[in-house]
Amino acid sequence: MTIERRVFLGGALAAGATVLAKRAIALPIFNRPRLAQSARALESRIDILIKEPIANINPDIYGHFAEHLGGVIYDGIWVGEKSKVPNTHGIRTALVEALRRIKPSVIRWPGGCFADSYDWRDGIGPRSQRPRRTNFWLDAQEWPKNGTVPDGPWKYDTNHFGTNEFVRFCQLAGAQPYMAVNVRGLGAHEFYKWVEYCNSPAGSTTGADVRASGEMPSRDPFKVQFWGIGNESWGCGGNLTPEEYSAEYRRFTAAMPGYGVPHKFIASGANGGDLNWTRGFFARTAEKSAGLFNSLYGWGLHHYSWNVSLGKTNDWIAGKGDAVDFDAAQYYELLKAAAGVENLIDQHWTVMGQYDRQHRVKLVVDEWGAWHKTGSQLDPTHLLGQQSTMRDAVLAGLTLDIFNRHADKVVMGNIAQLINCLQSLFLAHEDKFVLTPTFHVFEMYSAHPGSQSVRAEFVSPRVSYTRDDKPADFQGLAGSASLNGKQVTLTVVNSDLTAPRETEIAVAGASISSCQARVLSATDVHAHNSFEHPNVLAPRDETGSPGAGGKLVFRFAPASVTRLQLVLV
Repeated sequence: MTIERRVFLGGALAAGATVLAKRAIALPIFNRPRLAQSARALESRIDILIKEPIANINPDIYGHFAEHLGGVIYDGIWVGEKSKVPNTHGIRTALVEALRRIKPSVIRWPGGCFADSYDWRDGIGPRSQRPRRTNFWLDAQEWPKNGTVPDGPWKYDTNHFGTNEFVRFCQLAGAQPYMAVNVRGLGAHEFYKWVEYCNSPAGSTTGADVRASGEMPSRDPFKVQFWGIGNESWGCGGNLTPEEYSAEYRRFTAAMPGYGVPHKFIASGANGGDLNWTRGFFARTAEKSAGLFNSLYGWGLHHYSWNVSLGKTNDWIAGKGDAVDFDAAQYYELLKAAAGVENLIDQHWTVMGQYDRQHRVKLVVDEWGAWHKTGSQLDPTHLLGQQSTMRDAVLAGLTLDIFNRHADKVVMGNIAQLINCLQSLFLAHEDKFVLTPTFHVFEMYSAHPGSQSVRAEFVSPRVSYTRDDKPADFQGLAGSASLNGKQVTLTVVNSDLTAPRETEIAVAGASISSCQARVLSATDVHAHNSFEHPNVLAPRDETGSPGAGGKLVFRFAPASVTRLQLVLV
């Protein structure tokens, strides 16, 4: 990054603007009416460097996650074929229709921690003959303590939603299935048989025959590519050491028939910043044979944003805050936690490269999102359910922009979770259904997948706030840019709760001929959608004309997420 690209700011930013790193971020605010202003009067700038590509943005970065947890499957996705709730083969129709709007690329299932207690054989064949099993989350401490939660499939799983039902759901939504394999509870041979059940040709195996039977038969093979070998194997997935897990991973993937499908195995990665787990797995795997990295598609990484205690505790329960009732410091603390995934990506990538020097293995962030304390769930049966505000939308935008900027490293992301749990895109109960602000962010960002991520440099004042009676700060503008032909998609988050950001946007080596803007913001950052008021938070469209020199001045609203689609000449 050369100083000439920044000199336009002169002394205007000297009193607090921060020059961010090479992948810095910027958020434009649309200005109406457009004023002919000097660049020196502006406080922020974004330079889009279309001649400096990063990588194509894999659509799988915009993936999802559905676990047998609370109201995700039962009352969320699956309502049953005889339900009064509009459904398609038992699957909630409103959910399918909404998902099609964002073109989901991949959905991870059946967990999560649930996966390492799940026997896939329980969820096949006639539903009347499927066994009921104790759900992994039965004794979770987050269940309401007042006895308001009845027994049901959220505690004792009926297995009515199994492999065929999940794959049918993916087919209806237009997504690929990503199966999480039980390493802690089942052996490698059962994994072999599950792959056979899913992918063997019609009539070729007993598994294929069973697949073609029952209430939701499929003669055609499912052609599942993505297989996650365990989940959080350092914890609920077995309490293994990285060396032990390396042996399990090799055993599970040693000899798997392809049936014409290129398997993409995803290993269970570290707990947040535990670099020793990554180092231990890669070192032991390379010790056996560096050639094993050729068949390892992805290294899993989980990152939740949860601690808003202002540094007072790291306790998993006590550190969380309310989903709706939060102050400014808690707002920024949650966003700081989310932005931390960028360091995790860089750190794990560096360790991986010490053993896999060709970087054949990419990162898969297959669990991410905000995790608030309990109390805002829409129904007592919705374990870990929570309401979603404008703060969560800002967090989603920040995270997706980070993935876009690291498109050379990250090939998949799966927000946790799809519906009725954590940072979900949808909330549902019985016949009621609503889109959350996070859904709107995914829809706004849907122009990025498949395009080429390009470097963008952002200059913006940092945000100041008070953290436990002490001064603290956070980045102001953040975002990412991608190029598709003559169109640049620029997404920008203004994290500042109170200040808009007047920003000049320029494309190096090109002029902007037109701009279409889509903005998600609210006068109250606590705003959220409900069954009674489903459109409190919804994006709005704006248009604008570039000024002299083919540049654009845009005013980004406080606490907003914006998408600009720029046509170049």
